[in-house]
Amino acid sequence: MEYIYAALLLHKLGKEISEHNLKNIVTASGEHADESKIKSLIVSLKGVDIDKELESASLAASAPAGGHAAHGEEKKEEKAKEEKKEAAAEGLSALFG
Repeated sequence: MEYIYAALLLHKLGKEISEHNLKNIVTASGEHADESKIKSLIVSLKGVDIDKELESASLAASAPAGGHAAHGEEKKEEKAKEEKKEAAAEGLSALFG
């Protein structure tokens, strides 16, 4: 995770996200820099528009508020189905009661 934070910090500062820069940030934080993780991150970020990804991440973070309303409707539908089942059960008990 610290490598991603380092990459985001470099991006925010307008610096190049390179192996050298990532290693400097990670080691400056007091951690040992793992060369393979750094290289893997650099390859993973190649061709990625970080600003666009951050924007879509913030949109996704705000989505649960809208999803919560849909969840409330699901509960209402579930309650209505349960009431129908109870009514049907009462009807059957009247037949055999």
